[in-house]
Amino acid sequence: MRILPRFSAAILGLGLVLTPLSAAAKPDAVHTSWRDNVAAEGYDVVTFFSGKPQLGKREFSTFYEGADWFFFSQANKDLFLTNPDLFAPQFGGYCAWAVSKGKLAPGNAEYWFVEDGRLYFNYNARIKRRWEKKRANYIQSADKRWPGLIGD
Repeated sequence: MRILPRFSAAILGLGLVLTPLSAAAKPDAVHTSWRDNVAAEGYDVVTFFSGKPQLGKREFSTFYEGADWFFFSQANKDLFLTNPDLFAPQFGGYCAWAVSKGKLAPGNAEYWFVEDGRLYFNYNARIKRRWEKKRANYIQSADKRWPGLIGD
């Protein structure tokens, strides 16, 4: 019987050690690859609003919300810096459909959509098709769920 209390104490001790680590593992506000710290997969987010997304260049980069953002030109970088929230993808570039379901999944800049002046990314083509069927409902749901997903 002495083994059980020691075992329980060890589990409790381990739990106390793991609790702060779990709390520290909150998701980033901006989705980036595990390989780098680049937002929007290196695309110039300003260019999505013209309907012709272009990859940004490292020479025209800035740091915002914990991530590196690349731009096609100095003019686009300057425009972004006037109001980053206007140009940054919604929900930190995570998949908008997943956010509407209360989950986090990586967004993919290839599956983008601009609605009411807001940029959204989805995970893949299938999810984007699903998103487009009930876009307004998904946006409303995602807007409500987003702050809780990243701990705001």
